[in-house]
Amino acid sequence: AELDKMTPGSAEAMRLAKADPQSTESRELWGRRLEFVLASIGYAVGLGNVWRFPYLCYRSGGGAFLIPYLIMLFLCGIPLLFMEFTVGQYTRLGPVHALAKICPLFKGVGLATVVISYVLCTYYNVLMTWALYYLLHSFSPSLPWQSCNNTWNAVGNCSTGFPGNATHLQSASQQFFDHKVLEVTTGIEHAGGIRWELFGLLVLAWAIVYLCIFKGVKSTGKVVYFTATFPYFILFALLINNVQLPGAKDGILFFLMPNWSKLLEVQVWVNAAAQIFNSIGISFGSMISMASYNKFNNNILRDTFIVCLANSATSIVAGFVIFSAIGYMAHIHNLPVDDIATDGPGLVFVVYPEVFSTMPFSQLWAPLFFIMLLCLGLDSQFAMVEVAVTFIMDGFGKKILPIFKRKELIILAVCSFGFLLGIPHITRYCVLTVEILRLSIMVEKMLGKKPNLFFRVCWQFLSPMLVLGILISSIFQYTPARYGKSYTYPFWAEVVGWFISLVSIIWIPLGALHELWTTEGSMLQCLFLSLTQRLKKSITPTVDLESVSEKPSAESIVLFTAA
Repeated sequence: AELDKMTPGSAEAMRLAKADPQSTESRELWGRRLEFVLASIGYAVGLGNVWRFPYLCYRSGGGAFLIPYLIMLFLCGIPLLFMEFTVGQYTRLGPVHALAKICPLFKGVGLATVVISYVLCTYYNVLMTWALYYLLHSFSPSLPWQSCNNTWNAVGNCSTGFPGNATHLQSASQQFFDHKVLEVTTGIEHAGGIRWELFGLLVLAWAIVYLCIFKGVKSTGKVVYFTATFPYFILFALLINNVQLPGAKDGILFFLMPNWSKLLEVQVWVNAAAQIFNSIGISFGSMISMASYNKFNNNILRDTFIVCLANSATSIVAGFVIFSAIGYMAHIHNLPVDDIATDGPGLVFVVYPEVFSTMPFSQLWAPLFFIMLLCLGLDSQFAMVEVAVTFIMDGFGKKILPIFKRKELIILAVCSFGFLLGIPHITRYCVLTVEILRLSIMVEKMLGKKPNLFFRVCWQFLSPMLVLGILISSIFQYTPARYGKSYTYPFWAEVVGWFISLVSIIWIPLGALHELWTTEGSMLQCLFLSLTQRLKKSITPTVDLESVSEKPSAESIVLFTAA
């Protein structure tokens, strides 16, 4: 009777929605819009903002690098994040099932995002383990990485400061990281057994992650009020402290001094685009998953600008914080800034601990800094684990819930398996395929108006071209992986690395081939006619249709397909 009262279009939409078992289930929602925004900012603002962007900016032309960085932000970052938010919020599904509904040939893309995110989170929590290790040791009467008088130091080549060009010397903080934290062996072929201290802290790190997400977005939404905001208090406190240190001005000038000739190098533009993709987290599936828990008519365009601008602003502030400290260290040891500046784990686990050992109130700054690292990492970790959980619940929830009884136990299983995959990272050795879709009808249904010309041009032309350029450049400029300046990984380790990369990428062609194989008709029919028919049947937003004022109709689905 209710269907008879509706317009033909909305009745058809309701019929299709009821035919989809996903849509009949009530999907949990963020408690408040602010929780979604904070969770998205927390995921985007991670360790890369602290240890990658400042060094990348300095190496790629200083202040001049901000030009390609901001161009890539507006041509790739903002449009593609808006696209991912649209896909997640409209379909109310995780990346695998959302992309399969939009285009059956893309179902492998969604699965690839789940795999790459889960592989990454098994390693990412190891970084949280290192941060916990440093945090606990920062409460010692004296910071253990500031002297060469410890059992783990190689006294003959240990320096209490940065050794500069003396290649036979290592700083005390470098030896603490290599010989105490990691206990590195001579190579990857000599695993050397498990670091049991790190093993226990890895358990603790995964326990923290589980306790923060085991109630789904209801618990995560409350945790991010702290984890997404606290790092800013520490960053600004460090900034105020660092700019007053002697030599800080020289470090900041090194960071910002523009080298305009760098803009003529293709690699600088590739670096800018790669930083945007990696920092915002585009094509990892996390943004789609988090947006799937929004209300159907949430203003995701506004949220997109907030998340992107907050992420970029944080990177620039972090650059001032890092290079003011590096300038201070260069002044203390009478070395050029270039000898101290570095990126990656070496920055936050070697250079910055050394900075604290010479700063006033080091016993205060060291714990706060590593708590900040934990918050930055945990926000990103929440989102990456959530991708896997959303995929399991969307695709297999009805089948496995009777076995596990509670969703909390499913999340526990996901975290436990991630912990097991992380164990190899605590032994003693130490993606840019993006879905480009036409989303005008989706955006119009959710926000009441179509996206403007800028977003349509970016989705259809500019973003795909830039992504393709990054991919080609990455292939031609590939160099073998190294650890430090001297150790090059053996060939078999390179092969393992390529295999891990292919574990995620291979699902894209496999998903498309499976769709072509299972769809009846010729190849052309599979690619065009079948795609149109299946889109018509499957693009129905899985929302509570009574909760929105304007219900998606079958006509809108046909218009989307025709577009």
